[in-house]
Amino acid sequence: MTTNSAKLPPDVEALSTLSEYLERALDKALSLIMLRTGVEDARLYLGDVSAPKEEWASCGTIHRELSDAILVATQSGLNNLSIDGQTYRFTRVFAQAENRGAIVFTPA
Repeated sequence: MTTNSAKLPPDVEALSTLSEYLERALDKALSLIMLRTGVEDARLYLGDVSAPKEEWASCGTIHRELSDAILVATQSGLNNLSIDGQTYRFTRVFAQAENRGAIVFTPA
């Protein structure tokens, strides 16, 4: 994949939303799991992606465009982002859950 040197800044709404859910994950010492549940939305959960979904705590739903913007604003692996004056350090990995792809954000 080629990156453009004139890359636009990350979407402010996407990073603000991500920081809100990362704070919840930090408070519970869990991962944030983003699971696409349909064409238009993604469900957010707190939990351990290797545990059964019944053990995850549902914490919200976001629109597909917002979940896509979060993925554009972050990268696979270790991330170190400043969002609204707060520095967040987390890893982003792909996982398989419920026979679907899931994106897992784990505070580092």
